Amino acid sequence: MSQETRIPPGIDLLAEIGRLRKERNAVILAHYYQKPQIQDLADFVGDSLELSRKAAETDADVIAFCGVRFMAEVAKILSPQKTVILPDMDAGCSLEDSCPPAQFKAFREAHPDHIALSYINCSAQVKALSDIIVTSSSAEKIISQLPKDQKIIFGPDKHLGGYLKRKLGRDMLLWPGVCIVHESFSETELLKLKAQYPDAPVAAHPECPAYILDHADYVGSTSGILSYAKAMPGQRLIVATEPHIIHQMQLALPNKDFIGAPGADGNCNCNICPYMAMNTIEKLYIALRDLQPRIEMDESLRLAAKKPLDRMLDMASGTVGKGDVGARD
Repeated sequence: MSQETRIPPGIDLLAEIGRLRKERNAVILAHYYQKPQIQDLADFVGDSLELSRKAAETDADVIAFCGVRFMAEVAKILSPQKTVILPDMDAGCSLEDSCPPAQFKAFREAHPDHIALSYINCSAQVKALSDIIVTSSSAEKIISQLPKDQKIIFGPDKHLGGYLKRKLGRDMLLWPGVCIVHESFSETELLKLKAQYPDAPVAAHPECPAYILDHADYVGSTSGILSYAKAMPGQRLIVATEPHIIHQMQLALPNKDFIGAPGADGNCNCNICPYMAMNTIEKLYIALRDLQPRIEMDESLRLAAKKPLDRMLDMASGTVGKGDVGARD
């Protein structure tokens, strides 16, 4: 029996979610890539780490994370005393799937003179095997604090790693993972769109391949793209990331025009994240009602995964001195 079939007929889902939110003392988080209906009822909408940090600062007993599994894991790592639920536990991530912990561990052991920087889009087990976690907004600042001669393993996103490697000129071994959403953008179709709207700049997420980033006027995180949209002087922007971010752009900037970059055939929905789409209003209601599915994590794993997350936060805030971080002993 599917989750949706366990819902009584005629129920007012929005009203029930509101009631359960209060009854459970829950905070609802929605990533920018969630459907507009979920974004609109969330307490906070944002990037994954930003959401987990905001939830940790609340007095909520329950965190309902409308995102994907690794994001909910980060919320649990930062808020171990809170109950963390995910509307659909099958909501994974192609980047996480591309980097099995046992293979990553063997890769690390084969390159003992390298420091391991892992993009936050990975499992708690891979985080625990890493030296520093990075986000798309913090990676450049963190890498710039490492000694120039420090060799780096960067995973699991080869496109984000390649972008940083080209921009910063660093010696980096790249794990061969990709985001299936950002991999789907077509250079040919993007060039057609640029020709159709020559006045429109292109904002792209660094998970995109180089052949997309080469045409971008701005490259940055999802929240960075939103900030760029607010600051840019023009009225039209081409957006090369998962298109549900455009909902927040339209809410904040109703007088501007946002155009999603096309997929391979110009009009497919391949740039919509299928994992994010697994979360629905119905599943959110059931998760709040039953407090399931729930993120559970062994305390030793949580602490091991938290260490490189804390190091990232320290380095991003500038509290770790340059050269203080090197390869493991």
